[in-house]
Amino acid sequence: MNKTLAIAAVAALTTTGALAQSSVTVYGRLNLTAERQDINGKKLSVLANNASRMGFKGTEDLGGGMKAGFNLESGFSADTGAVGSSFFNRQSEVNLQGGFGMLRLGNFISEAYFASADYISMHNHDTGSSSDALYFANWARSTNKVAYRIPELAKGMTLEAAISLGEGVAGRKRAYDVAWNYSMGALQLGAGYEKNDTNKQYVIRGLYEMGAVVLGAYLQRDTNGYASGNRTTYRLSGAYNLGASEFHLNFGGAGKYSNVPNSKASQYTVGYNYNLSKRTKVYGYYTGIDDSAAKVYGGDFNSFALGIRHNF
Repeated sequence: MNKTLAIAAVAALTTTGALAQSSVTVYGRLNLTAERQDINGKKLSVLANNASRMGFKGTEDLGGGMKAGFNLESGFSADTGAVGSSFFNRQSEVNLQGGFGMLRLGNFISEAYFASADYISMHNHDTGSSSDALYFANWARSTNKVAYRIPELAKGMTLEAAISLGEGVAGRKRAYDVAWNYSMGALQLGAGYEKNDTNKQYVIRGLYEMGAVVLGAYLQRDTNGYASGNRTTYRLSGAYNLGASEFHLNFGGAGKYSNVPNSKASQYTVGYNYNLSKRTKVYGYYTGIDDSAAKVYGGDFNSFALGIRHNF
């Protein structure tokens, strides 16, 4: 029943009333890889979905420099066509923006994550088997959020803070998310903070563009993230762009959780992308996770993958 109502809502967006707004855009991404995986010694051949999604977004000019907007985004498995239990599971927000900044209400992914791990993930947009397995984010608290983005502090500098309400649910407390971004031409910086009950994380990020070469890194400190105690994590990424070709290399390391012996881990990816157009690319990569005896990250893993990504 819930899916039926959601589909009806999507259909309503295509009516004349929706199109009468200043702008309405339908967008999405289909991203699939054929992979040969090794999971703790078990070998599998799989067709893997890489965060495929479909969305609708629009704005209405209210005059006086003020705009109203919305964004509805549904993730789905392109390998099977299945959707999750929540139709607009990736995003469902309404917002107002103007000289006062921007007010956002609804369900949306942490801006601290976008300011850090996602920002330096140049290979496959932090999706699929090569996604960052070591970064800790409070994915469970993307709902019931109220966020405020202040007016630009300086050219290229933004700051946003959000609170996810507990709504009286037993055992669920308010969660917090803060993100700062600053672009200075070739150098782009970011920082984030998240707190959800006893889980919290701090992260800083940098990215530098030198012509065809792009280098990025983040450093994160979390408490009670994937396990009990404190841990420091880092990730380094690099890309070399030559015409339609992109060459990618990244490496990440997670320190030992203070309360969990033998919990260090590392992750690496070597990848190649070839852009057939601005919207379509073919790519391949080899990725691996070297887990420790504690198996905080699910154990050892590696995969050789070939994929196609198409944006629309």
